[in-house]
Amino acid sequence: MNGANQTVMTEFVLLGLHDHHNLEMVLFVLCLGIYSVNVLGNALLIGLNMLDPRLHTPMYFFLSNLALMDISGTSSFVPLMLVNFLETQSTISFPGCTLQMYLTQALGSTECVLLAMMACDRSVAICQPLRFSELMSWHTSMWMVVLSWGAGFANSLLHSNLTWSLPFCGHNIINHFCEILAVLKLACGDISLNALILTVSSAVVTLPPLLLIILSYVFILTTILRVPSAAGRHKAFSTCSAHLTVVVIFYGTISFMYFKPKAKDLYLDKLLALFYGVVTPSLNPIIYSLRNAEMKAAAVALLRGDLLSRKMARSPVVL
Repeated sequence: MNGANQTVMTEFVLLGLHDHHNLEMVLFVLCLGIYSVNVLGNALLIGLNMLDPRLHTPMYFFLSNLALMDISGTSSFVPLMLVNFLETQSTISFPGCTLQMYLTQALGSTECVLLAMMACDRSVAICQPLRFSELMSWHTSMWMVVLSWGAGFANSLLHSNLTWSLPFCGHNIINHFCEILAVLKLACGDISLNALILTVSSAVVTLPPLLLIILSYVFILTTILRVPSAAGRHKAFSTCSAHLTVVVIFYGTISFMYFKPKAKDLYLDKLLALFYGVVTPSLNPIIYSLRNAEMKAAAVALLRGDLLSRKMARSPVVL
């Protein structure tokens, strides 16, 4: 990022939906409610995983990271968006736009890799149950999570550095929020290298994890079909059904957003992007709560106060 960029560009104007004030008020209420559900639901998942010893397994360790990712991702832009709904003109500072673009790219890339790591965990649990503790040790699980976060944030750092090294000549109007494609459109230099690297890195970050997920579920399905009883097959599949649902929703919404025909109504594109950014992350705690018996049992124990009493009983008394 050079000095010229910082002196010429001090803030960005976010167009949003200011021509539809009544719609903005409706969206403010809806997004505030959905964002609250997202934060509270994912925070509850993290809390349950920390408090209940039965959930101290690699699967729930990955789930806690996914929940943290969803909270961080929506918090990177939703609070500012809610404020902008109430203002006549929406702006964001240059550092704020930089941070928002970086976090959006980083957390999206991280989730791609993390979902693949979770698929590997489920594949080992179902296909190699006797060696699960050996193959999926805490040390291995920790390194898989570090790889997920590291790959996502390194990928975003590369794009952020390339983007902010471009010359910006004062064009500062962004259609919706600060994401890399919207910012690149404002550059007055050659962005062909950025577009090429963005395409290649996006393919590297999304396709190998997707292929790994598909391969994992091929192994899982093959193993499940060999189980003689219907009850056994149902029990085996139920351990990974929630993750599979999250994968379908995540990649389904990505595919729809990036491969759908461009809408004739620009506001429709904004509403779809809003749904993708706000609603989708809020579905994960609901899915895992409804499809997972252990999560339900932990939630009931928390409501009864059993988890807190166990936690206090295990805590040493310091005199």
